[in-house]
Amino acid sequence: MKQLLLWVLLGTAGTLQAQSVVTGTVTNKANGQPLEGVSVSINQQGTLTDSKGHYSIHLKKKGQFKLQATYLGFKAYSAPIETADNTKQDIHLEETGLFVKPVEISSLRAGKNSPFVNSTLSAEEIKKENLGQDLPILLSQLPAVVTSSDAGTGIGYTGMRVRGSDITRINVTVNGIPINDAESQGTFFVNMPDFASSVNSIELQRGVGTSTNGAGAFGATLNLSTNEFRDKAYGDISNSFGSFNSWKHTVKVGSGLINDHFTIDARLSKISSDGYIDRASSDLKSFYTSAAYISKKTAVRLNVFSGKEKTYQAWYGVPQALLSTDRTYNPAGTEKPGTPYDNQTDNYQQDHYQLFLNQEINSHLNFNVAGHLTRGRGYYEEYKAKQAFSDYGLTPVQINGATVDTTDLVRQLWLDNYFYGGIFSVNRTGNRFNWSLGGGWNRYEGQHYDKIIWAYAGIDKDHEYNRFPADKNDFNIYWKGQYKLTTAFQLFVDMQYRNVQYNMNGFDDAPDYKPHVNYNFFNPKAGINYYINTNNRIFASFAVGHKEPNRTDFESNIGANEPKPEVLRDLEAGYNWSNSIASIQGNVYYMNYRNQLVQTGKLNDVGAYVRTNIPKSYRLGVEIQGNVKLNHIFSLSANAALSQNKVLDFAGIYYDADNTPHTLQFGNTDISYSPAFVGGYILTAKPIKNLNIDLVGKYVSRQYMDNTGNKASSLDPYYVNDLRFNYIIPQPLFRELGVQLMLNNIFNNLYQPNGSTYGMYANGKVVPDNYYYPMAGFNFFAGVNIGF
Repeated sequence: MKQLLLWVLLGTAGTLQAQSVVTGTVTNKANGQPLEGVSVSINQQGTLTDSKGHYSIHLKKKGQFKLQATYLGFKAYSAPIETADNTKQDIHLEETGLFVKPVEISSLRAGKNSPFVNSTLSAEEIKKENLGQDLPILLSQLPAVVTSSDAGTGIGYTGMRVRGSDITRINVTVNGIPINDAESQGTFFVNMPDFASSVNSIELQRGVGTSTNGAGAFGATLNLSTNEFRDKAYGDISNSFGSFNSWKHTVKVGSGLINDHFTIDARLSKISSDGYIDRASSDLKSFYTSAAYISKKTAVRLNVFSGKEKTYQAWYGVPQALLSTDRTYNPAGTEKPGTPYDNQTDNYQQDHYQLFLNQEINSHLNFNVAGHLTRGRGYYEEYKAKQAFSDYGLTPVQINGATVDTTDLVRQLWLDNYFYGGIFSVNRTGNRFNWSLGGGWNRYEGQHYDKIIWAYAGIDKDHEYNRFPADKNDFNIYWKGQYKLTTAFQLFVDMQYRNVQYNMNGFDDAPDYKPHVNYNFFNPKAGINYYINTNNRIFASFAVGHKEPNRTDFESNIGANEPKPEVLRDLEAGYNWSNSIASIQGNVYYMNYRNQLVQTGKLNDVGAYVRTNIPKSYRLGVEIQGNVKLNHIFSLSANAALSQNKVLDFAGIYYDADNTPHTLQFGNTDISYSPAFVGGYILTAKPIKNLNIDLVGKYVSRQYMDNTGNKASSLDPYYVNDLRFNYIIPQPLFRELGVQLMLNNIFNNLYQPNGSTYGMYANGKVVPDNYYYPMAGFNFFAGVNIGF
């Protein structure tokens, strides 16, 4: 059925032909220089100009249309055009005279023509599927990306992996400001609900990528940009509803340019859902505000945004024994006698403050400096039965003359932290030589403390029984340059020094363990670009990355097994080809690790994966992505990632029922959570004006949840399909009136993209105890967008 549907659509596409071609070159009116990346459109058909400013658009028919072009820093262009079989129309764009380009983005991003593998999503592409699901879910169709959701709906706690590397290995920045948590190194997008509604563009670099601010990139770099300029006033109201009582409400407004210099933008959002998993509810609120002053050579911008989440805990997973009979089972809160505890929740608020100064010195030199502060505080609450008083530093109590050693209680485990610092970059552009000098200093100050808010007997309310402070300093400086030896051949060099000082002062299970570490990392990178012609490019790069262990690594590997820093040597090479109809990119990579921290499959008490150092391991892969305009109605984009991910000479320690350790040798095995094949496609149909229909497919091969290569502790392969409908209703009342419908998992496949496993030694082998995070079967989201 699925294959038949695809072939019917493709067969239909082959019968339709374009009837008109419009070509031209877009240049800067002031100096005649060609402009790359200009958005050019005719009659809802659009494209971007290439490195020489060229564009080409194929139309269904000849006639009179409106030719439009937009580019940041230039006035929008619009003019009538009469098309024939072949029509040539050059465009000359006029500069706005305002310094509106976000300098902090150009200094960090790899860019379209860098020797590193990257993918970019625009605001329009994000908008097509932004109906309330978390940001990782919106990125699921990018190459080598695997996503998951604790609640099974994509709302609440979500996860993503790139080339098998989880979110703790992915460097995330917003406008160049580091976002990864300093201690866990993860990024919790649940703390930034509906942030996608404020994002103008997203770049995902796979591999080590270019030097950036914040945590080291060991699998990918995710750069989010909000600092883009809108010169016209606007207002948007978006509302959506979906399965499991899921709601999203968003209001956005912007002033446009006030008095030729000032802009103000704001967003307010609320998302809620009951979740697919039992009691896995989410109540998420957020806002985003941005105010800017812009002149000819100066831009000052202040961003303030915040997110507040309350989610019922769903991070334990469904036991394997219940997966086939009760796949929505949630053990959270069930220690309470009778019905589950109704406030077994995670509660957190995170506030972000960003202040930027962008300054142009001359047409070839500019710089930016930025200061930031992130304030986070919150807790997770849980009911615990029959807890020993001694575990909380208390003595047993006397009740009616009898000694009572245990009690039921409700406890809260708190985080209270500040993350602040500054970044800078100096950027020079020239005809042959471009370079950036940048870096940043960041400091984290955090408190981990626990308190009991209720007990059946013997403990006062709000009794604090643990407090463990921690602090971390992170400094980096980098220089990177790109030099054109010829018009066809370019060299890229990137050097970064990073220093990390991390002080931990105790843990819940080891209050006297206080590791203080100091790491110095040097991360060189180099690459080449060779342009065979305008449409053909070969590139290659070599990069070295270092990464420090996170807090959980220290907590889980106390004593002789104290975690070591990791080293990655990443070799990449690729080929790009494109024309006005199609484009394709293929690349190969070899990522060689020393002391890689790989996931064991076990979770700690807050759902974070326990990891251990592996002396030698590697990832070797091939990735292909491309798109083609089949005709004036159909287009197809697809990607595939084939890889081998191996631990060399793996030895694991497992315990039997008597807690006796046993060391087992497994040889060369697959790295946990690293599928050998990940593929996806989007088949798009535009049967009538303003209507987009997308058939979306994703396949992920088997994933092993530990490093033993045991099929019994693995996740089955899965193939899932979605349908998306986007229609802009013609009407005179609003700037835009759009309706959206997403039909997810249309074939109702029951699959689990994530899980955990706990191995026990018995009869000479490892016996796994597995838990899974199932995704919902068929479900839907529908939305309405009104633009003023």
